[in-house]
Amino acid sequence: MIIKIIEIIRIAGASFGIYWSYYIGMSTSTPEESVLHLLSPWIIVSIAGTSAIEGLFFGKQAAAAHGFKDGGNYATQSRIALLSYAVISLVVYFANWGTNAELTIILTFMFFMFFSAINHGYQAVAHKNYHWANLNRPFLTALLIGALWYPVTNVLF
Repeated sequence: MIIKIIEIIRIAGASFGIYWSYYIGMSTSTPEESVLHLLSPWIIVSIAGTSAIEGLFFGKQAAAAHGFKDGGNYATQSRIALLSYAVISLVVYFANWGTNAELTIILTFMFFMFFSAINHGYQAVAHKNYHWANLNRPFLTALLIGALWYPVTNVLF
């Protein structure tokens, strides 16, 4: 049950963050930078932060919910990496390191999410692991890329 609650918090947090970042950011003089500034900590903390907490404190339940065996030290290492994304996104935001730092952390995180989506999709297709996370991750990641497209491409180009 706790895993389902965390999953709801993760999706709701990311969804609200996208809405709120665009709602506030688009009314500024530099909308793409403002949206990115607000979006990066919301997205990363909502997804990576809750995933890290889920894995570090409820690892066996989370693994079972996703159709995996607990990965031991290797899985713990991944959970700590997720936690580092969340913490650094907050440092970048509160220290106001600027657009380049925000762009760096969001692109780094999205690199992880993209390949995580490929892995989950592969697990669903190749291993017939039809757990919810394996089925929804590719689609949710595609939606996330769509939500980030405007600020990222406009800041980059």
